Amino acid sequence: MNMKQLNLPVGTALGLLFSFMLCFSIPLSGAAEAPPAKQDLLAPLAQRLIKDGFNPEKIQSLFAKEMVFFNPAGVSLFFIHSESSLNYDQFSSSKSLDKAQKYMEEHKESLDKAQKLFGVDKTVITAIILVETRLGTYLGKRTVINTLSTMAALTDKALQEKIWASIPDKKKPKRETFDKKVAKRSKWGYEELKALIRYSDREGIDPAEIKGSYAGAMGISQFMPSNALTLGKDGNVDGRVDLFNHSDAISSVANYLKHHGWKPGISRQQQHKVLFRYNHSNYYVDALLKISDKLK
Repeated sequence: MNMKQLNLPVGTALGLLFSFMLCFSIPLSGAAEAPPAKQDLLAPLAQRLIKDGFNPEKIQSLFAKEMVFFNPAGVSLFFIHSESSLNYDQFSSSKSLDKAQKYMEEHKESLDKAQKLFGVDKTVITAIILVETRLGTYLGKRTVINTLSTMAALTDKALQEKIWASIPDKKKPKRETFDKKVAKRSKWGYEELKALIRYSDREGIDPAEIKGSYAGAMGISQFMPSNALTLGKDGNVDGRVDLFNHSDAISSVANYLKHHGWKPGISRQQQHKVLFRYNHSNYYVDALLKISDKLK
């Protein structure tokens, strides 16, 4: 779902797609993280969170965990990702569509409920879940808090240089482009980090245990934490919003689209506009609509 109005994928099995594209050159979200020797590079960020009102004991405990660390290798992908080069046609293949049809049969109750409650066509919901996470089979293996913390910490010039150095020379953008993105993404990363901590606290989840894409999106629906916090829905009515649960993910996708203007019977142009909010890419939206048509 959207990278929170910053022209990034909401989602990000786009992490998945990007990983397919670069699988022979750079390990992406499918690669397990190897924690470096624990450093205090995120200590100033932890103090910033405490200053902004988060519980000091909880924040200090969280950032003291061995699995929480500054991760330039993962975040460097933000600066070399190319949406136009992703192969979305693979999701319209007979094999992918067959799997999507089976998914619709398996989760018929949840999809029918979401379609009725939110007014969003179940084929569109299925198309999003297909493209985002291959129907929940590829969720990413990067620790979300590391991605967001690393991005948020880039107000520090020295840490910016660590990111710059981690980008392969052949893939480095212009330095001016990089600097502008860093300024923009560090603000975004901090807001998403705060949302992740609040969402985790509300749902009783350890944020250090949440895995996701290289961009920080999580769950079957690949929601950013801010969307999980505000637009996530409890589809199976168990009192929790668990985006790794299919019923919750399905309802959350439908609620997201409704929130951004989806209504039964809207025009193709309006559908495109709403879906563009999920991932700011015309390639992506065209793929979703194509898949939805074929699933009807």
